Amino acid sequence: MTRYVTLDDAKHHPIWHRPVALLFLMALAMPVAFNTWSALLNNFVIEAAQFDGSDIGLLHTVREIPGFLAVGVIAIIIFVREQVLGLISLVLLGMATAVTAWFPSMGGILTITMLSSIGFHYYETVNQSLQLQWLKIEDAPRVIGWLMAAGSAATLLAYLAIMALWDNLALSYNIVYMIGGGITATVAVVALIAYPQFEAPTPQVKKMVLRKRYWLYYALQFMSGARRQIFVVFAGFMMVERFGFDVHEITLLYLINLIANIVFAPLMGRAVGFFGERRTLSFEYIGLVFVFLAYGGVYYLGWGVVVASTLYVLDHLFFALALALKTYFQKIADPADIAPTAAVAFTINHIAAVFLPVGLGLLWMVSPAAVFFLAAGMASISLILALLIPRHPRPGHETVFASLRVAVAP
Repeated sequence: MTRYVTLDDAKHHPIWHRPVALLFLMALAMPVAFNTWSALLNNFVIEAAQFDGSDIGLLHTVREIPGFLAVGVIAIIIFVREQVLGLISLVLLGMATAVTAWFPSMGGILTITMLSSIGFHYYETVNQSLQLQWLKIEDAPRVIGWLMAAGSAATLLAYLAIMALWDNLALSYNIVYMIGGGITATVAVVALIAYPQFEAPTPQVKKMVLRKRYWLYYALQFMSGARRQIFVVFAGFMMVERFGFDVHEITLLYLINLIANIVFAPLMGRAVGFFGERRTLSFEYIGLVFVFLAYGGVYYLGWGVVVASTLYVLDHLFFALALALKTYFQKIADPADIAPTAAVAFTINHIAAVFLPVGLGLLWMVSPAAVFFLAAGMASISLILALLIPRHPRPGHETVFASLRVAVAP
């Protein structure tokens, strides 16, 4: 029988049975499947289906289509509770990841990628909504930072296993995908059974919400999605194509990223709470401008693998500061808007993601450096937008323009 528990009543439950514990459990489960898939992807598609730059661009375009359609979550939560939808989506992500190596062809890889992507993007949409509903505004930056660190710690164990056992046990892509995906699916099923349904105090609007006062948040989400594609699609592909990285070498690079995230993600959460969203996001975007320009230098100036690997790690760390986008919205949002706006924001975030990978894949064939220079321009636009965030955002003070209007009002 389904149990319903309010957030206030959940405070009296054992620590492991509270909403924050469920958020941590999901944060531990999702990255195991997703990052196992990511770590092996570039090598798998090149070896199994002889992918080139345009093919990998097409793959990531297909992968981003469910993100573009994340607004469909609004229709689903009319009939299915967000918590249930998030966990079912995790099951789908895990199962699809588990069978990835069963389809070593262009059509098969694209199909299974679409299924795993539906699970991933619908989970991420719901997860963001639940975080902002279940966490207090004053606690959110710190707890989200720890959630990121927890996900990195779980993935660290998976990557260590890949590095230690890939060559020694002659592991196949199929075995690793089955184990990684199976762990995520199993944890999600356990969470579905073990936890009650937690009820936030404010019922969520179950229709599409587009509010004029959220325009800066929408713009930042759009630019974040466009910029992120270049890192996700092409940074790792560069390491394999240009420097010939093998599976264990790519995994080592991810391993360094994970250790850095475990150490710095909680500090980043505290930094957002201390310095505020405007300063934190501005720092992120300035850093990304220099990183993307330096990526171009790898091609134009002939910088070697050490420089490229260092840039890859820095790139990953700067993107982790994007948690400030979540807390910015939490501060300016009507509490009833969180779920529908999370879905709308994911769709906006993925508008560019649907067409950019293919277009940039073709540009990559002509000039890989140009792809990274374009990303530097996107980061510059994001910086300009971030400077429009007020020092203390809140409803009615979503941008510096709103603050200025109040200042000059008679």
